[in-house]
Amino acid sequence: MKRLLIIGGGTAGTMMANKLRKALDKNEWEITIVDKHKTHYYQPGFLFIPFGIYSKDDVQKPKSDFFPTGVKVIYSDVDKIDGENNKVLLQGGQVLKYDFLIIASGAKTNIDETPGLNGKLWKKSIFDFYTIEGAVALSNFFKTWEGGKLVMAISEIPFKCPVAPIEFICLADAYFTKKGIRDKVELSLVTPMSGAFTKPIATKMLSELLSEKNIKVIPDFYIERIDNENKTLVSYDEMEVPFDVLTIVPVNTGDEMIARSGLGDDMNFIPTNMHTLQSDKFENIFVIGDAANIPTSKAGSVAHFAADVLYENLLNAIEGRPLTAKFDGHANCYIETGFGKGALIDFNYETEPLPGTYPLPGIGPFGLLKNTKMNHYGKILFRWIYWHILLKGKELPIEAEMTMAGKKKEYLQ
Repeated sequence: MKRLLIIGGGTAGTMMANKLRKALDKNEWEITIVDKHKTHYYQPGFLFIPFGIYSKDDVQKPKSDFFPTGVKVIYSDVDKIDGENNKVLLQGGQVLKYDFLIIASGAKTNIDETPGLNGKLWKKSIFDFYTIEGAVALSNFFKTWEGGKLVMAISEIPFKCPVAPIEFICLADAYFTKKGIRDKVELSLVTPMSGAFTKPIATKMLSELLSEKNIKVIPDFYIERIDNENKTLVSYDEMEVPFDVLTIVPVNTGDEMIARSGLGDDMNFIPTNMHTLQSDKFENIFVIGDAANIPTSKAGSVAHFAADVLYENLLNAIEGRPLTAKFDGHANCYIETGFGKGALIDFNYETEPLPGTYPLPGIGPFGLLKNTKMNHYGKILFRWIYWHILLKGKELPIEAEMTMAGKKKEYLQ
């Protein structure tokens, strides 16, 4: 019996388990998933909890609901991966051997990386919404907050879902407007990027949108520490941004077991071939999702598009063929902008987000880099698609490779 081992039962790991259980002969292959948590969270939904749009129950289900029949599941921490000997050591001493390994261990927030973040104001005046606990705590806080300086800050790049801070600050604008206290709330987005997004065309559109909403963007701000006494963000060049309430994206890092295994970079992300998704270090190890150091967004859509490529390349590797499938870095993100509207971006390694229509040229129904009600409906519909289609490894009528159809190429000139 040959062994396929998947570390991580989140979005990427669950999709791969479902796809590969259908493809690999059950009499020849044993598939095992290792994950330390039994609850699956719809992480894009965390964004909506602080504003009372979703509840905690809307974003969580048992992981076992989505694992395919015939896949062995072990709920355990991983101590380390021994790539030289094709073994994974679990905490507690159990050893799992593998012929092929898929690492889908994700990324996590690390509040201890920023001095002052895990201080006396944490969960009192300083919050995150990248964890279920943080999102719920912020929801409770906003119910009675009467206004002041609300700062949305990004600690460092890369981080999960790069558009989420923009969505948060837009939803805050709508939330406090509906509460009747928007004139008492000063909204700012603090980012280490040179603008609201990493690419110029999208940055221009999003910056104009934020300006219309009277949201200040403070670019090129690299957080050195948080001064709890004076309630200020302090940059490495000693610039300061005061806050009454700080919502922050903490530093994102890979799993600690990646460091223990000698597989990661200085942030515990795994050096991975950006096209084949094969580990740079071991031919029988593949990496998918946020765990990889590939130069694209750490987002669920990337894992979805990459899953089709990894599926083909793993089957190629098993059968001794060249890894012919190539991932182009395709990412596709709906951006909730408040008041029942949203934007949409679609891009890859080579092509930045462009205006146009998606997925059908001239028809849409979604508008690229446009703020529309239809894009908002796409964002809301995605939660159902996530639970019922994506996690179960079912096909969507959208190709993994990005297409230029419907995009306005003249913006590239």
